[in-house]
Amino acid sequence: MKKNVQAAVKGQEKLKIVIATKNQGKVREMLNAFRELPVELVSLADLPERYDEPVEDGATFQANSLIKAGYYQKQTGMACLADDSGLEVEALGGAPGVYSARFAGENASDADNNAKLQQELNALGRETSPAAYQCALTFIDADGRVLTAQGFCRGEIRLEARGENGFGYDPYFYVGERTMAEMTLQEKQAISHRGAALAEMAVLLRGYFEECGPVMA
Repeated sequence: MKKNVQAAVKGQEKLKIVIATKNQGKVREMLNAFRELPVELVSLADLPERYDEPVEDGATFQANSLIKAGYYQKQTGMACLADDSGLEVEALGGAPGVYSARFAGENASDADNNAKLQQELNALGRETSPAAYQCALTFIDADGRVLTAQGFCRGEIRLEARGENGFGYDPYFYVGERTMAEMTLQEKQAISHRGAALAEMAVLLRGYFEECGPVMA
């Protein structure tokens, strides 16, 4: 791994990093965040092999991101970057939290999860609630080196969906008077939980490359 990183530092090649997701929205955000780094990002959907998914039984976003990064690093033998992120709604006691992707059940779609969110708020007689997005990132290289980053975005859930961009709960997550789904990718990354975590991870990766140093003659 160190030889590969050294070569990337010298511009001879790019370090290939597997992104532990098939979510193309997340892939686009990561590609944008790391565009100036000597890395080549490939998602699970880009790989010819198909892997079983790990059991994400961590109690926190950071724990689940570590589970995913470690699992796919071992499966592929390549450096891996995994995120675990989700929505925490105050009126729901922090739910859906680590269950955000499967709030309405295993293999739930974004539409299913958003319908469940509306149902839960309606049951409480609530049309709005303070909420926060949280993102945890874990990078693990082939030598077992681990880097972690975390980001938050605070806003409000409202039952009126707006916007066609974004994914997940974005059409219902308001920051001021705009939803995440009404923002461009650049606007979203400037304020989002994942944008904050990716910016922190980009700094850590720059340091990681610098630490490896140039290739020795």
